[in-house]
Amino acid sequence: MNGFGIRFLSGILGLLAAIAFTPMDAAAQTSGCLTCHEGIEQFVDGVMHEQIVDFGVEYGDPAGCVVCHGGDPTATEAAAAHTGAPAALTENGGPHVFYPDPGALWIADKSCGQCHDGYAERLTKSLMNTEAGKLQGNLWSWGVQEDMKVVWGNYDLIDEDGPEPTVGTEAYIEYMTAFVAAHPDQMPSEMKQVPDVDVNAIAEHPNLAGITYSRQQCQRCHVGVTGREKRGDFRGTGCSSCHVPYSNEGLYEGGDPTIAKDQPGKLMLHRMQGSRKSKVKHGDLEYSGIPSETCNSCHNRGKRIGVSYQGIMEFPYGSPYDEKGGKQPKLHTKNYVFIKDDLHHQIESRPGNPEGGMLCQDCHTTVDMHGDGNLPGTTLAQVEIECEDCHGTVGEFPWELPLGYGEEHGVELSGGARGLGEDLLGEQYFAEVYEPEDGYLLSARGNPLGNVVKRGSKVILHSASGNDFEIPVLKQIALDGTWKNQNAKVAMGSVTNHMETMECYACHADWAPQCYGCHITVDYSEGKTDIDWIANANTRGENGLTADNALGTNGLTSAGKVSETRSYLRWEEPTLGINGEGRVSPLMPGCQVITTVIDKDGNTVAHNETWMTPDAGGTKGLDHAAVQPHTAGRLARSCESCHNNPKALGYGIADGRFMQGYNKGFTVDLETAKGEIIPQQTQLQSQPVPTLDHDLSQIVTRDGKQLVTVGSHWPLTGPLSQEVREKIERTGLCMGCHQNMTNDQLWSAVNNPRFATNKEHQEVMDQALHSLAGGKAKAE
Repeated sequence: MNGFGIRFLSGILGLLAAIAFTPMDAAAQTSGCLTCHEGIEQFVDGVMHEQIVDFGVEYGDPAGCVVCHGGDPTATEAAAAHTGAPAALTENGGPHVFYPDPGALWIADKSCGQCHDGYAERLTKSLMNTEAGKLQGNLWSWGVQEDMKVVWGNYDLIDEDGPEPTVGTEAYIEYMTAFVAAHPDQMPSEMKQVPDVDVNAIAEHPNLAGITYSRQQCQRCHVGVTGREKRGDFRGTGCSSCHVPYSNEGLYEGGDPTIAKDQPGKLMLHRMQGSRKSKVKHGDLEYSGIPSETCNSCHNRGKRIGVSYQGIMEFPYGSPYDEKGGKQPKLHTKNYVFIKDDLHHQIESRPGNPEGGMLCQDCHTTVDMHGDGNLPGTTLAQVEIECEDCHGTVGEFPWELPLGYGEEHGVELSGGARGLGEDLLGEQYFAEVYEPEDGYLLSARGNPLGNVVKRGSKVILHSASGNDFEIPVLKQIALDGTWKNQNAKVAMGSVTNHMETMECYACHADWAPQCYGCHITVDYSEGKTDIDWIANANTRGENGLTADNALGTNGLTSAGKVSETRSYLRWEEPTLGINGEGRVSPLMPGCQVITTVIDKDGNTVAHNETWMTPDAGGTKGLDHAAVQPHTAGRLARSCESCHNNPKALGYGIADGRFMQGYNKGFTVDLETAKGEIIPQQTQLQSQPVPTLDHDLSQIVTRDGKQLVTVGSHWPLTGPLSQEVREKIERTGLCMGCHQNMTNDQLWSAVNNPRFATNKEHQEVMDQALHSLAGGKAKAE
């Protein structure tokens, strides 16, 4: 083509371009991303929004969307708009490609991290991402893990900056540096990604199926991946896991015309939920803080503390029926029954306090959630708070307690009073900042609780919901004599050993979910596979999203197919034992593994097998785990529920008398009086579990033999000791008096033909005690 032709064609193309320049293009120059997304909710208000808009103007997007999401704000078609990022933004450390979810952990340093420096790194190392404790506990119960060292995580990680935390007060940093040195097995300097399973090795080592079980069933609840596509499990990833609202239904309810409102898997609103200053308005409602239900998209399995806090427990029935005769909708793939919610969750509070429950974040700190830059291997290693941090003890106000109170780990504390905080951590200034008044209360490890302040003789908690609560302080109650009942005064004020050796929730946990028996089949035959959450987590694109993120898919799979059920469910007061901190704590059934494994050739290589763990000289991997159930009640459990209850002591429900015969199985059919089965064609009704010769609720015998594993993380964890059990148990007290009913002369002298009430029984015992004291005084 000659020069004229080229010039002519250029002119035509230019004319066509001018003609094709639509109002959409013009709008893109002035509205940026909002050209298409007009009506979408402004993500946040206040200074944060102003900063985002200011940055956005610099990068050609007046609404600031590009600052977090990247993309091309001048494009008019989705494919082009959702590609790349402004070069200047990338050069300044921002997005380098389009981020559908800017909170995704793996790119959060370039999105959220532009303002919130260090959060992504700390969160990467935190338990919310590594799930190291869950892996260690599971593999311990399966007989794969041979000690209490934290070895495995969801990822290969190294704590390159050493044991000193990257955030915290000087006191906290000193405390945690010593903590890491004292507990190297639970605070590792590195962890390895839990390995794939060699299917060819299963026939010889069937307990390796525990790795498949963990990878497919347990590891989906961490912030490195997207939530499962099931009702109640929808969520974002990374920062968005907590800070972006998703409803149980997973449907978008906002104003963006480009987001489908009938497709599950969407955020509820394009809004940030965080502290009190981050208001979320939806319809006629406005709220602040992170609803507990957001936490429950993960915390509904394992310890189940999230749903327990709400007062609900999984149950198989799905009743009562709805108006069409159907069962309740599945939530987290389960049906639920309401038991009783934690007192902190209840809408009705103490007299003088406003209506409304507390949110998880009102107690749990930024370190509890985001980590401190170290690699904690268990919950006790990461969580920095104790009940006494706000409530104190009968003898000491919270600020009079030493650091470490409540998590002594068997070591006598030597420090003085922890005092109060005068200032916040730098990270805490991102949230609502409250006046310290007389000072911020400090956590057990020395960080200020930025929402809890001393006001004269009172302690005030500022909830992220907008409510301000006065916290009951035990020492002040003792000084004022305002005990609610005599039992509380005796249990906490008079029996001092209770406060010194027990967790508060050992008495105040109303109930705990108790799922006995984890019956698991792992089937590798016929090429069976299922979702592998660790494979998904470690396969991610440059936009930060993992392989499971695409709606309608579950990403990558691995060999084996897991199915599971249980023996029975209970929900009453739990068994007691010793937790990792050395204190008496509730226990609940952990991973009580009863396994059937089918290898790749279809051979059953393990049938209803239990695996052995190394604690107490060798026990069955039917774990009971120490737990904070998050089911606190104002009225503590009764004295009798521990001192006259064999289950509380570890002997099992009704002293382990029931649920016998599991090791033999049973057949139900026509039989003789001697138990001989009459039909020749019959089948086992219940398959035997050869090693299960006791009730699953029993952990120890009366002569002190430990039957099953109790905890896997900390050396101090275990059953109550023989000495402690013998001290606690007070069964048979009625017979102290009533054995004399056979002595007609004696009994007639004290008996009253009228029925004696409980109060009158107590008065008789009181008289007997005073009589005994008087007799001893005379003898001296």
